[in-house]
Amino acid sequence: MPEFNFNQSKVQIEFPAVMGILNLTPDSFSDGGLFLEPERACEHAHQMVEEGAQIIDLGAESTRPGSSPISEQEELSRILPVVEKLSKHDFVLSLDTTKPAVAQAGLQAGVHLINDVSGGAPKLLDLASRFQSGFVAMHSQGKPKTMQDKPRYGKVTEEVRDYFQIRREEFKKLNLPGLWIDPGIGFGKTLEHNLSLMREIEDFLDPDWGILLGSSRKSWIDQLCHAPDPMDRLGGSLASAIFAISKGVEIVRVHDVRETVQALEVSKVLAQKD
Repeated sequence: MPEFNFNQSKVQIEFPAVMGILNLTPDSFSDGGLFLEPERACEHAHQMVEEGAQIIDLGAESTRPGSSPISEQEELSRILPVVEKLSKHDFVLSLDTTKPAVAQAGLQAGVHLINDVSGGAPKLLDLASRFQSGFVAMHSQGKPKTMQDKPRYGKVTEEVRDYFQIRREEFKKLNLPGLWIDPGIGFGKTLEHNLSLMREIEDFLDPDWGILLGSSRKSWIDQLCHAPDPMDRLGGSLASAIFAISKGVEIVRVHDVRETVQALEVSKVLAQKD
């Protein structure tokens, strides 16, 4: 099992890995408001770990389409009480933030991994390098408030891949102990953009980074299968996770941990040849 030294902590991640989503927000598109209380948030984190999540991704600011940013202080007030409780336990703790001050406070409190939906902001990368944490760089076209206002690409997979390829040397100079890229499903993309990126996910395979995919419960499933309630998108979420892992994705970021782990275990067994 691969071992990483993230932020002065040795952790193991067996790939493919499931990252469980823990939203500490009142307005996330799927589970906003469910885990605002630190005790309830920590209980849910431990439940996801028991179900098979190897990474817990904490987010205190919604980045759903149309969402507005919150203050640095508000984000810190939601994040720190939970980080301080969870960082003492034996699983990988990820922090989903775009604010350097929040990232620094999280790293000082014991976070192992920074998940940056702004695509690798220089200040966040510098912090990850200084603390020697893991890092996820996610592609996004525009800001959450307006990113779904007619997003445009020529060839979406080529453009998103080039975005990361251009930054290869920048990433390598940081000597990060772990780096993953995320094509950013639903972040400034139409249905066809999202489908193309998932179909062509193998185009992002590279020895310099792993791939993380976050497609769980997102609106592309509704557009494809008519499931307006995010809680009714389990089937599409599982299908995309299984497909992604079969194409070489290392980490899938999901809401439904138990079901995803079970689906991946069954698909792995079925793929084995006698």
